[in-house]
Amino acid sequence: MKADIGIFGGSGLYSFLDKVEEINVETPYGSPSDKIFLGEHKGKKVAFIPRHDRYHRIPPHKINYRANVWAFKELGCSSVICPCAAGSLQKDYAPGDFAIADQWVDRTNGTRIDTFYEGPVVTHVSPAEPYTPELRKLAVEAAKANGIRVHDGGTIVVINGPRFSSKAESKWFHDAGWQIINMTQYPEAYLVKEAGMAVVNISLITDYDSGVHTGTEPVSHNAVIEVFNQNIGNLRKLLFTLIEKIPAGEKWGADKVLETARH
Repeated sequence: MKADIGIFGGSGLYSFLDKVEEINVETPYGSPSDKIFLGEHKGKKVAFIPRHDRYHRIPPHKINYRANVWAFKELGCSSVICPCAAGSLQKDYAPGDFAIADQWVDRTNGTRIDTFYEGPVVTHVSPAEPYTPELRKLAVEAAKANGIRVHDGGTIVVINGPRFSSKAESKWFHDAGWQIINMTQYPEAYLVKEAGMAVVNISLITDYDSGVHTGTEPVSHNAVIEVFNQNIGNLRKLLFTLIEKIPAGEKWGADKVLETARH
């Protein structure tokens, strides 16, 4: 085992770990997005993968999600943290806020390979509870401990990208009562669940999506990056506090997911 916790994230995060080394991990599904960055924080071994690669060259619909998740599995991770930028679909989820999602809705277009189980043993891993409740609780506590405005729960709509939503689509998602929107949580979080690791999402809200429900300007990539960079410090503090809170080796039953998934 080389890591306790896996995190999908970029250089603003892993560069602050101690004793960072880069390693290659080959998987049955090809190469991950980048080398894996291994380091330590308060005695915990942590592995980072920049899901878009370190230079942000891989768009969301081209990420090799299976390879990324399998690499964490290969390294022995028991928990995986999936931080991401997200747009808001409801006024009270404001830019700069954080949300610890408890559900996702898949609106990708079906081109993303979203399972490790392609036969011959038919396997149905239930996503009814997409994120590990115990990890979600720790993430909310970590945010509050750092004075961060955080929403305990929220449904994250996952669109294919790289385009943003039209106003009609954004209104549809808003009217459905869903809270946030992103391009990477599916199948990333589901594959972590299939692989038998605990999983949690941390959404950093950067914008009001198309602006149709707030009368604001539609989202732009530059605006997303600006708000994200303004809040990277809070994300880093939240993540490091969460790392400290997660018991090493604890999976909260995530490793037993196949017990009810097969005949």
